[in-house]
Amino acid sequence: MSFAPMTADDVDAVLAIEAAVQEFPWTRGNFLDALAAGYDAWVMREGDRLVGFAVLMHAVDEAHLLVIGIAPDRQRAGRGRALLEFIAGRARAAGMTRLLLEVRPSNQPALAFYRQAGFVEIGRRRAYYPAREGREDAIVMAREP
Repeated sequence: MSFAPMTADDVDAVLAIEAAVQEFPWTRGNFLDALAAGYDAWVMREGDRLVGFAVLMHAVDEAHLLVIGIAPDRQRAGRGRALLEFIAGRARAAGMTRLLLEVRPSNQPALAFYRQAGFVEIGRRRAYYPAREGREDAIVMAREP
C-alpha cells in the first residue's frame, strides 16, 4: 500500500469507488472543489490501482473527515483502518487536537468501524443527509488524531 496526495487525474477512479460505496455519492464537482480549496485529500494505491481515498478539512485545531472510501473488493482487510490512521497522523502532525466526522445512523458497518477506531458520539445533526424518503440525521463522532 502507498499513499499519495489526490490530484485531478485521480478523480475518475475516486468517483468509481465513491459511487460503489455511497448511496448518495459526492460528485466530480465536490472532489474538484475540495482539491481547489486545498483540503488534505489523499489516495491509497496497491501497485498501480487506486483502492481508497479520503478528504480531510483542517479548521483551526480540528480536522474534519469529509469523506473516505475503500473499493468494495478491498474492504474488510485493514485498508480502511490503515487509511484512517494515515490521515489521523497527518492531522496530528498539523497540530490538530480533534478529528471529527459525520455518519448516518443507518450505516451500521461504518458506525462499528469508527467505534473500533476510537471515535465516540458527541452529537447529532438533524436532517443532515439526503435519504430515499426525506432526510436522515448524522451522528457526529470525534477522537484525538
